[in-house]
Amino acid sequence: MYNILVCDDEKDIVEALTIYLESEGYNIFSAYNGKEAIETVEKEDIQLVLMDIMMPEMDGIAAMNAIRKNSNVPVILLTAKSEDTDKVLGLSVGADDYVTKPFNPVELIARVKAQLRRYITLGSSHINDKQDKLVIRGIELDDKAKSVTVDGNPIALTPTEFQILKLFMENPGVVYSPKEIYREVWQDAPLGAEGTVAVHIRHLREKVEIDPSDPRYLKVVWGQGYKLD
Repeated sequence: MYNILVCDDEKDIVEALTIYLESEGYNIFSAYNGKEAIETVEKEDIQLVLMDIMMPEMDGIAAMNAIRKNSNVPVILLTAKSEDTDKVLGLSVGADDYVTKPFNPVELIARVKAQLRRYITLGSSHINDKQDKLVIRGIELDDKAKSVTVDGNPIALTPTEFQILKLFMENPGVVYSPKEIYREVWQDAPLGAEGTVAVHIRHLREKVEIDPSDPRYLKVVWGQGYKLD
């Protein structure tokens, strides 16, 4: 049974999400502001966080920033349609996905399952048929240890960033469109893929590139997508 934290200042939303998720067999923890969310992640063994952006005391973006300092637990933001800027900001500080209110329960459950599947796979000790250690110039990715170094220096990646980098390193020189990246990494239909993928690529560049504006590794192929040189 996986533990999911639901954080929203509207109790009706927390209750509704709890009903949806408990019906799928998940164990639910509740929080009503960012501070409570941080405390819960610190105290409990949480496998996924569903968190609203606009909340009193501490909003979801600030809470996200604090959580990401110590945890790579996947986070799905709950956002209003008018919060496009906040969606991008949330993704840039480490959110893995977002769901727009009013949300479709079927879509929400699908996104939750996709994030949990990726997170548990990243955290497992299963050795797959592919090479455990990938090295391309200064980047070394150890799939078994779930670690990445750049020029010998360890870098901290979220599960989503790790999976994107792994996809590129397993297929150097191959150009992937944003929709293809979304299908491979999120394991979901690529609705709104371009913006989501672009934010994660930018965040990944900030971690692996010396100068993100002049990347050595993650290159844009204009009109087509991205590739790892």
